[in-house]
Parts: sequence; structure tokens; C-alpha cells
Amino acid sequence: MAATPPQSWEYLETLQGVELHRLYRTSPPSALAIYRKLLSGLAKHYVTSLLFSPTPMPVNHFELVTRVDANAEKVKAFNQLKKYNIVRETTFQGKRCISIVPDFARSYRRVLDGRGEGNPFGQVSSPPQSATEPTIEKLDAHSQRQWDGILGYMVGGNVIQDLQEPGEELPAPAEAVVELLRVGHLVTVGGTQSRGRYAMGITAEGFAFVLQNINTQIWRLLFLYVEAAEQLNMDKIDVLSFIFFIASLELGLAYSTEDLTETQLQVLTTLSDLGVVYLPDNTTDYFYPTRLASTLTSDSSDTLSSTANKLSSSLHTSSAQHKKSIAHPGNPTGSGFIILETNYRLYAYTTSPLQIALLSLFISLRSRHNNLVTGKLTKASVQQAINTGITAEQIISYLSSHAHPVMRRHAAAEEAILQSRAVMAAAANSGGTTDIENNTGVTQIRVPVVPSTVVDQIHLWQLERDRIQTTPGYFIKEFQSEAEYRACSRYAEEIGVRRWYDDRKRMFFVDQIEGVAAYMKDRKERASGTT
Repeated sequence: MAATPPQSWEYLETLQGVELHRLYRTSPPSALAIYRKLLSGLAKHYVTSLLFSPTPMPVNHFELVTRVDANAEKVKAFNQLKKYNIVRETTFQGKRCISIVPDFARSYRRVLDGRGEGNPFGQVSSPPQSATEPTIEKLDAHSQRQWDGILGYMVGGNVIQDLQEPGEELPAPAEAVVELLRVGHLVTVGGTQSRGRYAMGITAEGFAFVLQNINTQIWRLLFLYVEAAEQLNMDKIDVLSFIFFIASLELGLAYSTEDLTETQLQVLTTLSDLGVVYLPDNTTDYFYPTRLASTLTSDSSDTLSSTANKLSSSLHTSSAQHKKSIAHPGNPTGSGFIILETNYRLYAYTTSPLQIALLSLFISLRSRHNNLVTGKLTKASVQQAINTGITAEQIISYLSSHAHPVMRRHAAAEEAILQSRAVMAAAANSGGTTDIENNTGVTQIRVPVVPSTVVDQIHLWQLERDRIQTTPGYFIKEFQSEAEYRACSRYAEEIGVRRWYDDRKRMFFVDQIEGVAAYMKDRKERASGTT
């Protein structure tokens, strides 16, 4: 296991080129997943252009089909494609060209046209008539219950057990999942067993983990599992390709396990522990992908948001009674439960033990009632959270995403008033040339859901703890001429990677080196060719 665990999709950057080629060659769903999840819109356009081209394309072709002002996006797109071994530079008919890697091209073309032997997207099974097929709601409930058990264990399993009503206890995570949390530095496990669980403590990374969206969380654990595959006597590329295969399946359908290897069956059990698939109790002949599986590689923000709302509902509700309690104070939909005042007092309409435990990470809780928890944002509570790894932005994002509709309506009303005043002022200053009805020529005003005074104060409390901010990167200096320095520094600024510079000393600092290094190499080659 690596000393520093992978941060979700960053794990793919650690794979060697030969491993990526093998992944593409043996698994068309892997090519589809990386295309959908990791590539920018411009990178996808370049792949589409190259996919059915019989010959490599000259480099200047991509300059012609890309806007002049999109140089930074073009560099980013090619860095992505090269990083994941999708394209490579070559020479064709004496010209510098870009070609698509054959292994990726074959797999992705198969995804599009369906040619080739077998179905790369699994064999749909027909359960016996005596079997009761699970509904989508049951699959969602399985995912939600498994995932809530994991988060509950991380936040504090014994504490949450004390808050739960009888019959609503969260399941303890499987030992394999606990081990993933441990090796991922999300929790520390040790000591004696209590109530069926070993004593544990959540780490700084764990605090940040529980506040992330569910798609990011599940991928973090999946990549930890892939990284640990060799210790479990499995091939990591086989495990990774099977995960991408599961991600390509359709929600609600049963898929046969007949053709699965021993490794894949072992992975399937762990995926069930994570709520990614559902395994019927009375058979091992087939399985069902859950909503977590079908949205793993989705690039649609609406789809991911819908999944988070459905499968994270226990972070808002824990029972039918609680849904009513949330809907009671002017919240008929139950879409948010936190009311935060400008005096930092917080009112949370929830009975969810998991949600209460999450709030306690950065809120000083004062009282708990039948359907309400009260507390206050304090300097001590916020800085305690910051000390454990939670950032000000994570706190603000959490409060905004769980804000009660009353807060949202208040922000919308204030936004409308300010916008109206801005339009009227613009019209007066322009002598009536501003289109008042369509707000033409007026900057759109946005009012945050969380009061701006609270947002500013949370940031100030963090700044008191983080007075120095570090940025990893590369220091570039010792240029041969002023012109060379100016050109390279200007290029780094254009592609958005320059973070600091000193013209007098001819040096600058970048957080990404690939694009600048390629530019400096091309510049040197052109200079050599002219001498």
C-alpha cells in the first residue's frame, strides 16, 4: 500500500502506460468510463476527430479547429489525453502529428458500434419465476443502508447508536470495508471491541471525506480497493476493469454471474458491502447493479445530484415521522433542514443521528428537542473542525446544500431587490439606454444562501489558523536571455499555470509543468533549426 493513499481518480495517474494499454485492450467499458468521466469537452472533441481517421492528424489541424482564445483549454485537453495514454505524438509524411492509441481506439469504437464477439456490457439474466425481483426502491434502500452504516461508523458508531431509535440501528460495515477506511487514513482502528465494533477514531482526511458527495466517496474507496488488490492476491487491472464493467450496467436489471472469474466474484462481494450491487440472499446466480453503480461514471451533474438526493436521504431523514417533522415548519418538500441566522445561531430540523453527529463536527450544539437540534457556530467549534482537516469552504458548502427552503426564499427575495436597484441605477446613469425588462447591461447579482456575514467570519476564523498557504509546483529560472524568459513566462500565464513571477530575477513558478516544458522544448528546437 502506498504511503499516501490515492485521492479518487488521481489513482489512474499512477498507472504505467503498459497498464493503461492493457486496461483499454481488455475492457471497452474502461475506455468509455475514462472518456466520460475524465476528459474535458475539448478533449472529447479531439478524440472524436481522431477515432475514425485513417491517418494521424497534423498538429496544426487542432490549432485550426480550436478558438484562438482557447489556448489554455487546448493545452489542458492534450495533457489529459497524453496523461491517460489516449493519444501520442508521431511523425507522418515529415510532419508532427497526433494519433490515437490503437488499444483505446478499438475498445471505444466497439462501445459505439457494438461490433466484436460477446457483449462487453454483461449478460442479462432472467431470474426464476418463483424469485421476487427487487424494486428500484429496494435497491436504493440497500445502497442507502450500507452507505449510512459506513458513514455512521466513521462519524462515531457508538455515539450514533445512543441516538438511534430501537429498530433503526445502522448496520456495522464489513471487515473488508473497515480495512479500506483504515488503509485510506480515514479512520484509525484499534483497542478492544465494544458493542461489536472496535474502538476507532476519525482522522482529518476522514472528516473531509464524510462531507464530500457520495460519488466522490464511493470512488475513493473503490480506488483504495484496487490499490490493495495485489495484497488480496488479485490483479489490480482485472479489478479495475471489472469495476468499470459494473459501472456500465443498467439499473434494475439482473445480470448473470455464470461467466465471472473467481476474482470478479470476490470483487462482487465487496461491491455489495459498499452498496454498489445487490446480491439476493438465496442465490449466487445473478446480481443487480444499484443506482450507485449506474451513476459511477456519469458526467451529468443533474444525474449525480439526483443520486445524492435519493441515496443520501438519511442524512436528512431517518424515519417517516422525521419527514413530517421537517415538512412542518414551512418546508413541504423536506429538501433542507438547516436555518442559520446572522448571529450564528443554528436550528436543524432533524432527528437523524448521523446528521446530528455531522453537525457536531463544526457546530457547538446547545439543545436537542423532539424534531429540532439547536446550536451555534463559534470560533472554537469552527477552528476545532479546521484543525481536524475540514476547510471553511466545506463547512459553507455543507450549510448551503442543506439550507432550509426558508433561507433559500429569503436569499432569492434579497437578490431580486438588489437586482432591481442595480437595474434602476444603471438606467439612470445611462440616460435610459439600459433594457430594464431584460436586465441588459447589468451584472447579475448573486446572494448566497448562507448569510454573507457568517461566510466571511468562517473564512476569517480559518485564516487565523492558516496564515501560510503552500502550493506544490515547479520553480523555473536561469534563462539564457530576457526574450526567452518573457516568452516562457507569458505562455505560462496564458495557459493558466503561472502562480508567481519576478521579472527582475527572470524566474517564475508554475503548478503544472507539462505544457510549459513542451513549449520550451519546441522553442528550443525551432531556435536550433534556424541557426
